[in-house]
Amino acid sequence: MSDADLRAALDAARLELAANPRSAPAHARVGYLLGRQERFDEALAELRAALAIAPADWQTLSHLSAILLWLDRPEEMLAPLEAAVRANPGLAPAHQQLGSLLNGMGRSDEARRALERAVTLEPRNGSAHLACAQAKTYAGREDAHLALMEQMLKAGLPEAEQIGLQFALAKARGDLGEHDRAFQHAVSANRMARRRFRYDEAHTLASLAHTAEVFTAGFLGSRAGGGNPSPAPVFVVGMPRSGSSLMEQMLASHPGVRGMGETRAFLKAMAPFVRGFPDDAVRLDPAAMAQIGASYLAGTATGALRTTDKMLSNFVFAGLIHLALPNARIIHAVRDPVDTCLSCHATHFHEAQPYAYDLGELGRYYAAYRRLMDHWRAVLPAEVMLDVAYEDLVRDPEDQARRMVMHCGLEWSDACLEFVTARRPVWTASASQVRRPVYTTSVGRWRPPPHLLRPLLEGLGG
Repeated sequence: MSDADLRAALDAARLELAANPRSAPAHARVGYLLGRQERFDEALAELRAALAIAPADWQTLSHLSAILLWLDRPEEMLAPLEAAVRANPGLAPAHQQLGSLLNGMGRSDEARRALERAVTLEPRNGSAHLACAQAKTYAGREDAHLALMEQMLKAGLPEAEQIGLQFALAKARGDLGEHDRAFQHAVSANRMARRRFRYDEAHTLASLAHTAEVFTAGFLGSRAGGGNPSPAPVFVVGMPRSGSSLMEQMLASHPGVRGMGETRAFLKAMAPFVRGFPDDAVRLDPAAMAQIGASYLAGTATGALRTTDKMLSNFVFAGLIHLALPNARIIHAVRDPVDTCLSCHATHFHEAQPYAYDLGELGRYYAAYRRLMDHWRAVLPAEVMLDVAYEDLVRDPEDQARRMVMHCGLEWSDACLEFVTARRPVWTASASQVRRPVYTTSVGRWRPPPHLLRPLLEGLGG
């Protein structure tokens, strides 16, 4: 829905509400549309007004919890979702959303129970199977959920539901060490998912290359001296499935660090000044850089000495981040290219990473990303960016954690090694993994036969 369409829909919903001020659906509709416009305080007021009239309405509760999740207020989501489950005990989406919340909050046993209830109630729902699979580790072939998924695989589900189911089966079979079967399920899931959206690969790769052409050492030098001097921001960047969640979890366990997870805060801060990236950045003067930095800080203020932002795609903006926030620090999560790409290929990103669903496209994107990261390493001041290899992190967690803490300008804290017990929520596909002690089984992960891996290797450049 375009901005104009949103405004028109909101005007119509307000007229309906004015005519029916005691209508819960009218309040909910206004709240939903305000949320779409990111006018969250107003949206929450309308949604709570709807719930005061109709406390058990699942759609309103769902909209409310989505906004609270966006605002990183998960504790406030729990009560509405628990109320939704009590009011709608036979409604699978209520159990699914509650289970996903509990999993992100680290309440694993409760999460599994809620998600297993969801798939029992609605066994043809592929997304519920995937949420359930991501919240557990399969220990044996007699697992009841695995048996149910195999039954559903034979039931001829619609393609939209098969995608989630196949990704879930890939996760389950991988847990059980059945890597050939896991890869087959992942290939099927990716093939179905890829044909459901458009991806302009040529434009994407050209844009990454052009960013390096614009942000030369000379350009960065000519714009130096502006920006906001705060040392608070720490950006964790890189490819998905590269160990970034573990890195952020370690840092966020430090008493002086607040972990924000994946946030669009930098995109929002730069949007009024940069309509077309990277070319519009050429026209920014030091005052504009300072405004971008101040806007980012206003949107991420936590009161902590340092704040981590794990929007991985911010790697594209590393040069602009440095100009707007010259004392910010960047941590680049690095992992073996093939391990990274195969892990991406086994993950359903719901189109958020459109390059990940075809091995050839994935390899070419990875190669373009690494070229841009090599460029940033060459043109940014040496103290700005630290590469942290996932393989080194799991081999010697304390040494790498100390490197990250020092890079952020903080004193060491042993709490960084106690990240398993950290209470902060995690919403990525790694939510369950980061609450486990460090393990090395993902280093040098299983790989398919060479003829199946060839498109990826050719994309990576051999």
